[in-house]
Amino acid sequence: MIYAVRRSDELDHSVENFPTIIHNDTQQKDLDEALDWVRENLTSLTEELNSSGAILFRGFPVTDAQSYERFFSAFGFDSFTYKESLSNAVRINHTPIVFTANEAPKDVEIFLHSEMAQTPIYPSVISLFCQTSADVGGATVLCRSDTLYQELLKCDPELTMKLERLGIRYTTRMPYENARESGQGRSWKGTLSVETEAEAEAKLLELGYTWSWEDGGTLLAQTPPLPAVREISPGRKSFFNQIVAAYLGWAGARENPASVLCFGDDSHIPASFMEAIVEVAQANSYDLEWQDGDVAIVNNHLVMHGRRPYSGDRKRVVLVALGR
Repeated sequence: MIYAVRRSDELDHSVENFPTIIHNDTQQKDLDEALDWVRENLTSLTEELNSSGAILFRGFPVTDAQSYERFFSAFGFDSFTYKESLSNAVRINHTPIVFTANEAPKDVEIFLHSEMAQTPIYPSVISLFCQTSADVGGATVLCRSDTLYQELLKCDPELTMKLERLGIRYTTRMPYENARESGQGRSWKGTLSVETEAEAEAKLLELGYTWSWEDGGTLLAQTPPLPAVREISPGRKSFFNQIVAAYLGWAGARENPASVLCFGDDSHIPASFMEAIVEVAQANSYDLEWQDGDVAIVNNHLVMHGRRPYSGDRKRVVLVALGR
């Protein structure tokens, strides 16, 4: 028997039952049985994901990258490979569609963000698999983006609606070579899938970016205006962006927020507004404390995620797969 904990009888979009947690009490003893169960219950699982925004599968026979790939594939999402993304994080592939969550050091916090919202290319679904949990810390932080949007409308309706209307532009620095000490250290060659500066500039032009080159071959690139709020269903809007991660975690942002973020018309976003966003997001966050073998599937349009720092001798291994 498989049963759900903290799940509403009705799909009412409430956060009281967030995230949905589904336990396997070992009747699905092998992976093939688990995959059959997913396929048989796919409609209700999809409805639950689109309602709550995140489902944690606990106790299922998923043990490594290969079994995780099979489990994730049973949900039928179109694959979104990391190579085709424009993300700045350094990651290592374990299979063609499964890769490490982030290669940043364990004492570096990865702050809340919508996956790849700082680029024009992003997945609809992000899945995480905990192969081995950390001794201490290392929780994945989750925050409902629709709740965050509603709370910000109460907190500062004028700037929230301005952000929704104008969108946002991000400025990122891409090093010449991967820098694993940073959560944002993927080289411009890897990020853009190019080999030369000329190829990089052609790709950026195609994407609508503006750019400049800095000493040491670092690329400074600014996106075109990107949405900061998205309507995910009629009357249901989501705070879909990387403002929290950029403001708290990108180099130089706290000292000069304009160095990494601005409204879509290039006007200044007040630091006080970004502080308010951070405060509301943190107040509505949930720490997912991993157990070995856990698999989470997250609706990227509906839920932001991040990573707490961790410590101890045990190597935390959390892998990711993305879907369209």
